Amino acid sequence: MKYLMLTICFINGLLSVAGGQTLAPAQIQTLADRHAQKTLPELIEFLSIPNDANQPEQLEPNIEWVDKAFTGRGFQIERLPTAGIDLVLASYLHNEQLPTVLIYVQVDGQPVDPSKWQQVTPFTPTLKAADAGGSWEVLELEKLYDQPDPDWRVFARSASDAKGPINMFLAAWDAMREAGAEPPYNVKVIMDCEEEMGSPNLPAAVAIHREKLAADHLIILDGPPHFSNQPTLVFGARGIATVTLTTYGPRVPQHSGHYGNYAPNPALRLAQLLAGMKDENGRVTIDGWYDGISISESAKTALEQVPDDAAAINHKLGIVEPDAVGASLQESLQYPSLNIRGLSSGWVGSEVRTIVPAEAIAELDIRLVKESDAEKLVGLLKNYISAQGYYVLNGKPSEGDRTSFPRLISFDYTVSYAAFRTEMDSPTGHWLEKALIHTFGRSPVKIRTHGGSVPISPFVQTLGVPAVLVPLVNPDNNQHSPNENLRIGNYFSGVRTCLGILTTPIE
Repeated sequence: MKYLMLTICFINGLLSVAGGQTLAPAQIQTLADRHAQKTLPELIEFLSIPNDANQPEQLEPNIEWVDKAFTGRGFQIERLPTAGIDLVLASYLHNEQLPTVLIYVQVDGQPVDPSKWQQVTPFTPTLKAADAGGSWEVLELEKLYDQPDPDWRVFARSASDAKGPINMFLAAWDAMREAGAEPPYNVKVIMDCEEEMGSPNLPAAVAIHREKLAADHLIILDGPPHFSNQPTLVFGARGIATVTLTTYGPRVPQHSGHYGNYAPNPALRLAQLLAGMKDENGRVTIDGWYDGISISESAKTALEQVPDDAAAINHKLGIVEPDAVGASLQESLQYPSLNIRGLSSGWVGSEVRTIVPAEAIAELDIRLVKESDAEKLVGLLKNYISAQGYYVLNGKPSEGDRTSFPRLISFDYTVSYAAFRTEMDSPTGHWLEKALIHTFGRSPVKIRTHGGSVPISPFVQTLGVPAVLVPLVNPDNNQHSPNENLRIGNYFSGVRTCLGILTTPIE
């Protein structure tokens, strides 16, 4: 009788899991850790495939890899054509009575400069451990498959941004199936192969394929968590627009001895123009830049609850004091930014020469918030430049332009995508917070707006679906930079996060 009762309890437990009840936290950790360990070779295999979207031929082997990985786990795979590289949609639709969750991930990665990577190639995943002095020591890769230290790291392009999260999801799916469970909702995973190019073809593709992408909730497995590396939910992200400014001086570079003090210097004029765009506190001086933005008392309370350590952040950045756009880092992220991301004029270093340059170039980016209208901000910037006496061009100046206008500047811009923000007390937020509390035994850090940009607004606007980011990787992962890495402890905790979400019903 005793064994019969135990058997009945075991069967009932499996039925409860299959029926959509959450696993116990101890089960989540045991199952997640087992499959995190088991899927490490699969992670290394995926990271070994080059994936620069600027070289489209590199993405096809990646698409083939995810096709095989998801198909082998029971998903239906479909390629959704775009004007560029296809999107890949993996669907697991097992009960039409249940809600549907769409999960966004990216497959492509940033370009690489192999000379800046401290390993054979950026696509040769390399296991490293920090030595006593903080330098990274290479370990034999085979050590990863035995008993990996959580502080070891795998260095490779896209390890964190964002192939690692794809592998975490797959490992969690395996763990869920070992428990005999089905997700308590239908699952769609949309894989973007042009994210690092700004997803230029995504908005049109979402509109075309809106029925196939339809969902009730949207999760984005992207971005780093809070600096503390605690479980984190992010309820919004800034959009982005970019601007290229070029000022013109003499037709060709001129000898600074013969023409200095006579030929206008385009670098100096550009520097003066840029300097006038912000005050000494870093706030944009262009009229109307911050119009329409107000932060409610409840929002301020949410911002204050983020456990930022300003002194530690400043120390990490190597600064004494930050700009004063907001009262804190979190408050600063609630406003649109105007950033100089690159400057170029003449020559420097060993190639420097005594000339008045012919032109000067500034590359700007504008980070948008939900209240921002990108075209309006770009228009305000353009009007500001005109008010400083510049004749604004769409391309290089003609001979007529040179003989008619004393100050010339070309102005070229691109709006990639808008910002989005989901209310923290939304059903999607409540569900994910419940899943993380159950999994880790504490409330996650909740961030109102992420500083970076992700191409989610097309889904939010076209599909009308609320979206929340679930960051999984280590915050110090060198995202977009040489020596990008993924902390092993974050890989394991990321699998736990995904498993907790996969087995938590949506109420």
